[in-house]
Amino acid sequence: MARELTYNQKVERSIIKTYRKSIWNPFVEACKNYELVNDGDKIAVCISGGKDSVLMAKCLQQLKRVSNTDFDLKFICMDPGYNEKNRKMIEENCQKLEIPVEFFESDIFSVTEVVGGSPCYLCARMRRGHLYAKAKELDCNKIALGHHLSDVIETTVLGMFYGAQLQAMLPKLHSTNFEDMELIRPLFCVNEDAILKWRDYNDLTFIQCACRFVDEYSNSEDGIGKSKRQEIKLLIKELKKVNPDIESNIFNSIHNVKLDTFISYKKNGVEHSFLEEF
Repeated sequence: MARELTYNQKVERSIIKTYRKSIWNPFVEACKNYELVNDGDKIAVCISGGKDSVLMAKCLQQLKRVSNTDFDLKFICMDPGYNEKNRKMIEENCQKLEIPVEFFESDIFSVTEVVGGSPCYLCARMRRGHLYAKAKELDCNKIALGHHLSDVIETTVLGMFYGAQLQAMLPKLHSTNFEDMELIRPLFCVNEDAILKWRDYNDLTFIQCACRFVDEYSNSEDGIGKSKRQEIKLLIKELKKVNPDIESNIFNSIHNVKLDTFISYKKNGVEHSFLEEF
């Protein structure tokens, strides 16, 4: 008689079986191709409470079980001022998915509330600083964030449309303020559509965003609100109807830059012109 799987085991099995091609293989590909996880690493896996960071945590748990690479994981969740409902949802999800998360507090939401305009940039910067500091306290050398392929694509298009620049999101970064610390993005090659399907397949419910300002966007009549990222997300969704390869083409383009066709570019903060080699 076959052994009855626990709920968590069924969720884990779905990652490596049902969604092997769309989640597990792209996850492993990113870790391997971009050298994200190495022997001796101690990685602080940052749980925000959303679908992306929780899936990332489950993938890294599975990788630790099956990989020959010797690395350790610490699961951390910064509470920047969650309401009681959101905090409880995160705790319950981590418990039933057997993610041994450690919570720590910050006052980020109370700080960003008094900032004029969009607080998102400030919030992201402050969150990252707190996460690095906590990871350092735990003797970790890396923090892992749940950014996925769709985030990479949207960031690239956002930079062009609203920043007048060609700028991509890297799969890993050196910290500028915390010595010998790195940031890695293990879901770099995983499309958000696959994450949504995995969530629904397992009847999982997550908080939409750690930020209390998200209701302004969710409840807007046009479905866009003030979020430029949401605007780009909807634009790409429309373009995909005409060109199903639009996402992979944008993603592949940042791996295939023809630098000698650009008028100017910056490297390490220094601007260069094509005239230097004309």
